Amino acid sequence: MAPFSDSTQDTPPLRIGEIVPRFTARSTQGVIDLADYDDRWFILFAHPADFTPVCTSELIELAKAEADFAALDCALIGHSVDSLYSHLAWLRAIHELSGVKVGFPLVEDPSMEIARAYGMMSCDATDATTVRTTYFIGPGGILHASICYPLNVGRSIPEMLRLVKALQEAERNDALAPANWQPGDALLRDPEETIGKVLSGSKANDWFYSPFRAGGRSGK
Repeated sequence: MAPFSDSTQDTPPLRIGEIVPRFTARSTQGVIDLADYDDRWFILFAHPADFTPVCTSELIELAKAEADFAALDCALIGHSVDSLYSHLAWLRAIHELSGVKVGFPLVEDPSMEIARAYGMMSCDATDATTVRTTYFIGPGGILHASICYPLNVGRSIPEMLRLVKALQEAERNDALAPANWQPGDALLRDPEETIGKVLSGSKANDWFYSPFRAGGRSGK
């Protein structure tokens, strides 16, 4: 794995809008360079350990949904602090257990260098229990969203898909996705910022709450 600038200092968790740290590392699909993903959407999701119940269930369900993410031109990259050979044995066990083949890469991080560079754990952490974060990354390596899960609760794959769709649709339309947004639902326009625009709306709330359908058709 390519070295980071300083692994002796704590790195704060990544903030939305920041460029994520690049790395080159071995994975179950060969060596990958994160810079090769700069022109597309991808999700980097971390696991605290191989051969654990919740993580196993997540890999199975993500592998089943890989085609759904691919349809959004969004790649999946798994991460665990265990070694490549542990990953390979785990994926073999998953295949025997469920019949599912995990086609996306699972990156090794035995030194926990990637986990620390992403702010998932402190430099003096003695284990990887905090390494369970999901990063939604867009073109240019920009972080658009992140979700951190505890050890005892697995990720929601439908929510991961919904979030990717919402992020892409909001960016495509220069708009906002409201609560519980689903594909096909109305988006929201950015609020107006001048009194002239505020007074020109047909309704009193149009300046700050104006739903519209992608493609230009307005509506609630």
